[in-house]
Amino acid sequence: MDPYDDLLRGVRGEGSVFGASVLSPPWALRFADGPSLTLCVPLRGEGWIVQGDDARRVRLGEAAIVRGPEPFVFADTETPRPALEVPGDGAGDLTGQTILLAGSYRVNGEVARRLVRVLPPVLVVPDDHDCGTMGTYLEAQLLSGRPGHQIVLDRLLDWLLVCTLRDWFDRPEAVSPGWYAALSDDVAGPALRAIHDDPSRPWTLASLATAASVSRTTLARRFTELVGEPPMTYLTEWRMALAADMLAEPAATVATVARRVGYSDAFGFSSAFKRVLGVSPSAYRDGAGNGDGIGNGDRAGRAGPAPRNA
Repeated sequence: MDPYDDLLRGVRGEGSVFGASVLSPPWALRFADGPSLTLCVPLRGEGWIVQGDDARRVRLGEAAIVRGPEPFVFADTETPRPALEVPGDGAGDLTGQTILLAGSYRVNGEVARRLVRVLPPVLVVPDDHDCGTMGTYLEAQLLSGRPGHQIVLDRLLDWLLVCTLRDWFDRPEAVSPGWYAALSDDVAGPALRAIHDDPSRPWTLASLATAASVSRTTLARRFTELVGEPPMTYLTEWRMALAADMLAEPAATVATVARRVGYSDAFGFSSAFKRVLGVSPSAYRDGAGNGDGIGNGDRAGRAGPAPRNA
């Protein structure tokens, strides 16, 4: 297992109806529900994502991801005129000049939010990425009346989101997190995977160095150089992210969560948690339960984009 696998586990559309809009110019769709991520895939035609003063063109075969919660408009021009904006016609008739498939993802938990934080407001993966051949199949699934087609669509959009993010991180213009590049390193990579395979293990710098088959000095230097922080600091922050998500579970207690992330001493765990996340585990747990925004990750449930007139 690696950080990318772990971070994406909380980003998923489940039991949702992804929106398909069939459009003829002039048109514009406003996305204003504030999801953490919105995936936009033109199945026919092209359009512009306009967010504030910025506009990005999205062509056929490309995929775009917009980071929320700021609203944005998908339109046929980079300067959409409100008087000409119209809603989509739905997915029953695919005869329009432009067909936009969009899925909104409400990120669940602190772990997945670590991924969202490193993304730009809008990213577009060009048509040379390895997911570009799915358009025809996705369009066919929209028309399919076969049993289970909604589950197929959900999973295909999940898959396309993962591929788009992975391809984005591989692009030269992307500002990838340090751990992404470190995964392919012969020194830092094994240590990262060891941490994510078994975060509750009583790791030390020496035991991580053994897992990487290098000396402690070599691991500390290389890991810090690539990831941007020492191995033990990374371990602590990853444990606290896991702990934050565990605290949102109804039956969670501070003591049980502490043990699950490798702390035998609840006091030591609480100190580390507050140092990393700024609040005590109890306060974080109470906030997750009452929805006041402390640790309250957006649930992944209904993920349709709800296009509206702008």
